Amino acid sequence: MTDEVFDYIVVGAGTAGSVVAGRLSEQGKYRVCVLEAGPRDRNAFIHIPAGVLYTLRNPKINWMYKGVPSPGLNGRAIKHARGKTLGGSGSINGHIYNRGQAEDFDGWQAMGNPGWAYEDVLPWFKKSQTMLGRGDDGYHGSSGPFTVTDIEQADPLCDAFIDSAEGIGIPCNSDYNGKSQDGIAYAQRSVHRGRRVSPARAFLYPAIKRGNTRVITNAHVQKIDFDNTRAVGVTYKTGGRESNSLSIKAAREVVLCAGAIASAQILQLSGIGSHSHLQQLGVSTRLDLAGVGENFRDHYAVRSVLRIKNIATINERVRGLSLAREVARYCFNRTGALALTPTLVYCFWKSTEQLTRGDIQLTFTPASYPDGVQSGLDKFPGATIACWQHRPVSAGYVRAVSADAFEQPEIQGNYLAEEEDRKALLAALRVARKIVNSKPFSDYVEQEIWPGAERRSDEELLEHAMQTGNTAYHPVGTCRMGPVGADDSVVDERLRVHGITGLRVADASVMPMILSANVNAASLMIGERAADFLIADN
Repeated sequence: MTDEVFDYIVVGAGTAGSVVAGRLSEQGKYRVCVLEAGPRDRNAFIHIPAGVLYTLRNPKINWMYKGVPSPGLNGRAIKHARGKTLGGSGSINGHIYNRGQAEDFDGWQAMGNPGWAYEDVLPWFKKSQTMLGRGDDGYHGSSGPFTVTDIEQADPLCDAFIDSAEGIGIPCNSDYNGKSQDGIAYAQRSVHRGRRVSPARAFLYPAIKRGNTRVITNAHVQKIDFDNTRAVGVTYKTGGRESNSLSIKAAREVVLCAGAIASAQILQLSGIGSHSHLQQLGVSTRLDLAGVGENFRDHYAVRSVLRIKNIATINERVRGLSLAREVARYCFNRTGALALTPTLVYCFWKSTEQLTRGDIQLTFTPASYPDGVQSGLDKFPGATIACWQHRPVSAGYVRAVSADAFEQPEIQGNYLAEEEDRKALLAALRVARKIVNSKPFSDYVEQEIWPGAERRSDEELLEHAMQTGNTAYHPVGTCRMGPVGADDSVVDERLRVHGITGLRVADASVMPMILSANVNAASLMIGERAADFLIADN
């Protein structure tokens, strides 16, 4: 069955997809169709900042992918939460706005991607943003659709953590998205007036109101359609595996914005990928492009949990009568614990003094979660420090396991496979412990519950990391941007799929190397650049 013809089809209404559709819609001369596998973003927990604890475990709005065992974790498998609703992962994430280091983007350009150096991408970061609060001059936008704010509610335990970090030589840096990233500060976040700022609400909903953008929800894409080597449309289903296939046509281009996991799978099921892999799936090869699905990288976070004394934590504030008070505060003033993000403090530092740029990150929050997973709160007064390495060397892959698009792909994170990654992570854990044992923060610590003060050696800490660490929810790289002819690249510097006309990828999957940051801010920037490429090239 063939539906109508649009100028552009955007696959995925996540962060980058919402930006692409919104900016194309602003032109007023294109008809745009957005296909989203999930429902509309009506779930209340999407919009309440603390609701992240529920969105991360809700299969109605979360793909809840399951990885395969990683050798570097002694065979432990990692689960991957990814957004499945309007706004995508930008509707279920922890709200953090973090761009990364200038050197990250300069490195992208050095890998064969002209126009992606930091001075090139900074204008697009600024274009999407309205920054409310402190910020270095020249680094922030003031009129973009996506509002970013400072945390307005200082917390005494967070203040003590920051003071202790300064005491061991880590400077306070009120704008880690400004001149320099190194240092510690309260996080910048996509929360405004007590509600989530989602990419869908900022970019996609205005496009829908303009009348030139159609959004089809619960649309599970089966494959991209081609005329020889030109992408001409998309086939999808809206009623599950047994429902009838539907198709729509693109007069200009198809833009794949399904994320680092789904974008790779869709390309493979469309016949673009490694020929040997596609043969195993029984999918005819349209283009032998070995890099599709490879270069999967993610931040591997290891958490330390503390039992706190002499001060209240969020754990106590959201139980019993205290919870009723917090609900009332949120309903009437949009303040209190429900208006807070899951992580309040960000710290960027170096694993060794010899390094010229930071390579590790610590986060702190005055709350703790069962088994270290942000899907509930412990019943004791708790706090959590999470550590990870900025730029892991270890790389994995995403590979379709069947020609059936409803089958989840195989996700191999390959975490901690490389010695360099293990050393950096151990250094981060030791920095965290040094802060915890320093005053004034140490005055509030009753016990290190996890990994436990008795675990002191590298071997013991590494065992803790392998047994308990988890994804930081930052997958990238599976449709890597790079020059034509490079064995592992999938798209060029204008995000066009090599060897194919009328098809681009615009999401975190195009990142040639993971950032020293969360990836939502950069996905907004990639969406902005993709929209400009589409407008200029067509």
